[in-house]
Amino acid sequence: MIDYSAFQGKKAAYYTLGCKLNFSETSTFARLLAQTGIVEAKDGEVADLCLINTCSVTDVADHKCRQAIHRMVRKHPGAFVVVTGCYAQLEPERVSAIDGVDLVLGSNEKATLVDFLSNAWTGEAKTESLHRHFTVKTKEIKSFAPSCSRGNRTRFFLKVQDGCDYFCTYCTIPYARGFSRSPSIESLVEQARNAAAEGGKEIVLTGVNIGDFGKNTGESFLDLVRALDQVEGIERFRISSLEPDLISNDLIRYCAQSRAFMPHFHIPLQSGSDAVLRLMHRRYDTQLFESKIRLIKQLLPDAFIGVDVIVGMRGETPEYFEQTYNFLASLDVTQLHVFPYSERPGTAALKITPVVDEPTKKQRSARLLALSEEKTIGFYERYIGSTQVALMEKASRGRTMHGFTPNYIRVELPASQALPELDNQMVRTRLEGFNHDKSALIAQIDGGECDG
Repeated sequence: MIDYSAFQGKKAAYYTLGCKLNFSETSTFARLLAQTGIVEAKDGEVADLCLINTCSVTDVADHKCRQAIHRMVRKHPGAFVVVTGCYAQLEPERVSAIDGVDLVLGSNEKATLVDFLSNAWTGEAKTESLHRHFTVKTKEIKSFAPSCSRGNRTRFFLKVQDGCDYFCTYCTIPYARGFSRSPSIESLVEQARNAAAEGGKEIVLTGVNIGDFGKNTGESFLDLVRALDQVEGIERFRISSLEPDLISNDLIRYCAQSRAFMPHFHIPLQSGSDAVLRLMHRRYDTQLFESKIRLIKQLLPDAFIGVDVIVGMRGETPEYFEQTYNFLASLDVTQLHVFPYSERPGTAALKITPVVDEPTKKQRSARLLALSEEKTIGFYERYIGSTQVALMEKASRGRTMHGFTPNYIRVELPASQALPELDNQMVRTRLEGFNHDKSALIAQIDGGECDG
C-alpha cells in the first residue's frame, strides 16, 4: 500500500528528448504524478523531483541527454533525479554514474515509477540502493505503459504500440524498447473517448512501429483505425509513422473515405537506393515504396506525405546517394526528414564498408534539405487563396497563433486575430501567402464556405 502523504506538495520538473512517443509518455508521467499530489514546478521554481525522458536514436541524441541531465541537476539542487527512456535502457550504468542522478528506470520499469518514488521518499529503500539503475534485457521488456496525453499541447497523443521486431542494421531501438507489443483496441477506444470528454478534438497515434499493431492480440492496425473512426467528439486522427511494407492498400482506401483520419502520412524510406536498403535490412524496395505513394496520391490528391531518409549510411557510395536523390526528386511527397547516419555501438552496420566521412554527410544532407524545402513550398503554394479549416493551437497573448489544416499545412493567424478562446477550435481561414520564413501560410479568419 503506497503512502501518498510523502508526495503531497512536492514539485516536479520534466524534460523530454526525442520523438512524439516520448513526449506523450512524459505527459502521462506528469498526469500520474499529479494524481498523487505532486504539482508541476513553475518557471523559476526549484523542483523536488526531476524526470528526464531520454532518446538514443543517434550519438548526438546521447550527448544531448547527458547535457540535459547535468542542466537539470544544476537547475534543481537537491531534487530527486529520475532518468528514463531509451538512453537509460541502453546505457544504465553510464547514466547512473552521472553526479546527481538518483534513479534510472528502463523500458520495463518506468511503468512503476510511483512505487520507486514511494520507496525512496518513505525510507523503505536503503540509502545505498537509491543511486541505482533498474533495467532488464531486451527479451524481458514486456510491459506496456498506456499513454494518452496532451501535456501543454492542443493535440492528444495516443500510444497504440511499443517496441519493434525489425532489427535494421543501423538502429538500437529494439534493444531500447523491446519487441513489438500493443494493448487491445477496446482499451484504446476508451482512452480516445476520455480524450474527447476532456475536450480533445485531434489525436495523433504514436508508437515505435505502429503498423505492427495487434501482433500479440490478434487484431490489426486497420481494425484499430476503423474502431477509432467511430469515436464521437474526436474530429481528427493523424497517424504518426508507418513502415511502407505495413501500409496495406486497404488502409489507404479506408483513410480516403474515413470520417476523421486526415490526408496526412509519414512514411520512412531511409534510402532511395535498393542496394543501401538491403544493407540496412529494410523489408521493402523502392518499387514498393513508390507504389504506396502513387496510390495515396491517386485516392488522396491533397495528402501531405512526410518521408524519413538517412544520409551517409556506411556503404552509401556517391552513386547510391545519387540514386536516393533522384528517386526522392521523382516522388510526389511533401517534406523530407533528413538524418545523417550515426554509428551506434553493437549494431551490425559497423561491419559495413566504406565509411562516409562527416563533410560528405553534411553535403548530402544539405542537398536533400534543399530538395525538401522546394517540395514543401511547392505544396503550400497550391493552397494559397483557398479556404481551409484549421485546428488552432494556443499562443501567448499578443503573439501570432498557429494551427494546422486537415492536410497538415501550418497556418499563422496574425496577433490581432489570435484570441485565447480560439485555442483548440476549428476555425475557417483564408490562406493568403507565406509568413516571413516560409514556415507557414498567413491566414485570415473567414466565415464563408470551405474549400477543403
